[in-house]
Amino acid sequence: MIDKAGGVQGQTVHEGKYARVERERRFLLAEAPAPSAATVTRMITDRYLVGTRLRLRRAERSDGGCELKLTQKVPVALPGAVQGLITNTYLSSAEYDLLASLPAAVLSKARFSLPPFGVDVFEGPLKGLVLAEAEFTTDGEAQSFVPPPECVAEVTDDARFTGGRLVETSRPDLLQWLAEYGLHPTTS
Repeated sequence: MIDKAGGVQGQTVHEGKYARVERERRFLLAEAPAPSAATVTRMITDRYLVGTRLRLRRAERSDGGCELKLTQKVPVALPGAVQGLITNTYLSSAEYDLLASLPAAVLSKARFSLPPFGVDVFEGPLKGLVLAEAEFTTDGEAQSFVPPPECVAEVTDDARFTGGRLVETSRPDLLQWLAEYGLHPTTS
């Protein structure tokens, strides 16, 4: 059941016919990884459609390929790796272009695949934020995961470090949040 704020009610989240349970843990890193260490690199532009729980994503791979998709995330208000329900729809260029004409807040980042992590290095007012995410199939996998030492702090339960919140974040706010975790990126 969905509540008025757009989240999932109750203590458990179950996969549906079209939506899957999203399990991920997020960690702050002090610096971006070396691009040569990544198995795949993508430049991602996320458009958070105003007044919705929808995200329009354009992910351009270093090999010239491009993935276009519309995602709905229905969050759950529980601590831990279960973030809620996620549904993805893959789009044609024409479908993407039509949806991209809608009002949206835009977030840009480079994503480096460094299994088990996807490491996001943000641009614009979020420059200096390096966020590693690991996704899991089961609750047990998520709970037993031991992060490597380069993970400065876990921010899985800190809603400030979700895309929907980051897209609205000012540079001064970001710097304050990072300082709370002992990180002080350059201000340039």
